[in-house]
Amino acid sequence: MSDDEKPAERRRMVRPPSGGTAAGRGMGAKMKTAADKSMSSQQWIKRQLSDKWSERARAEGWRSRAAFKLLEIDDRFHLIKTGSRVIDLGAAPGGWVQVALKRGAKAVVGVDLLPIEPIPGATLVQADFTHPGVDRQMIELLGGAPDLVLSDMAHNTVGHRQTDHLKIIALIEIAADFAIRTLKPGGHFVSKNFQGGDAGGVLARLRAEFETVKYVKPESSRKDSAEVFLVAMNRR
Repeated sequence: MSDDEKPAERRRMVRPPSGGTAAGRGMGAKMKTAADKSMSSQQWIKRQLSDKWSERARAEGWRSRAAFKLLEIDDRFHLIKTGSRVIDLGAAPGGWVQVALKRGAKAVVGVDLLPIEPIPGATLVQADFTHPGVDRQMIELLGGAPDLVLSDMAHNTVGHRQTDHLKIIALIEIAADFAIRTLKPGGHFVSKNFQGGDAGGVLARLRAEFETVKYVKPESSRKDSAEVFLVAMNRR
């Protein structure tokens, strides 16, 4: 059975990511309980604190180091125009929303399973994007079709490689389908992916629907991470 034929329930994110707080995926609450965390969690916290991009994000007021990934992508491809309408899928803690507003977007709607602290100028929705009706709600809140759809959505890994891979591809497919259905002609789409992930079906569809499709690994993405981004430009 192809992914398109799978029941909708199997294509949904099952539960919110663990470890989140009302402030998003920030460091404050994590540090307060660091002594109670597992060794791997403590190592993650230590890496965050020593990471130059995380340090810059704190110094410059970005919600997360992920802001620099979108800044780099936008510097290269000029996706965010003055007056753009932008939808951010998997928006917590809000770094990409901040970038979109800083770069001149006039309307930004972000959605995530976790609550997001308010960001002036943006509309933030706590919901499962894959649930019926949430996509229409976001378009209504945005005030029209988006010029740019962003997806930094991630899933809870279960430790089983094939299962985790299927979840990754499912999220990319869902985000790509939403972008293709809703973007204005000439609009753009950016989605997280992972090196080695078989996104061939999604890639073929994006190439049929957009003039240009590229893989990008920003400098601010950790060298030891398999994370890359799909950038699809100029919706036909």
